[in-house]
Amino acid sequence: MEEQTAHFVGKKEELIKAKRTFRTLEGRDVLIIYHQGGFHAMDSYCYHAGGELQNGDIEEFDGKLCIVCPKHKYKISLNKGEGIYKGTDPTKSPAVPRWYSKGVKQRIHVVTETNGDVYVKLSADPGWIESDFFQGENGKEARAQAEAADKKTS
Repeated sequence: MEEQTAHFVGKKEELIKAKRTFRTLEGRDVLIIYHQGGFHAMDSYCYHAGGELQNGDIEEFDGKLCIVCPKHKYKISLNKGEGIYKGTDPTKSPAVPRWYSKGVKQRIHVVTETNGDVYVKLSADPGWIESDFFQGENGKEARAQAEAADKKTS
């Protein structure tokens, strides 16, 4: 397997101050987040409809730190990229709401820090992850189409 390149994304203190930073690395739009003493990196656009995650709130759900997409309120775990939702199992009585995972939906990237310099290594996970759809030129078109569809229904 080919070794991934670690991309310099900024100085630690600058990224801490900014809290959220957008970078394009090898044509991929990545959001770098500093929250509760740690760095996280993920694809910048929500897997569901391409919403910009940069302005999403960070909240804890079922013990998982998540970013909440401001567009449709989808919840994505910062550590694994899982889509999570609250639901009930209709086969259980009484039906008590609980949190469920949809599995990994958002591509997560590795963040490292060396001597005050912060680096992101793009995910080398093979296979399709749903957030891949909104990357690159095709993704730009798909995001524009999703935005236009949202405006029609608003």
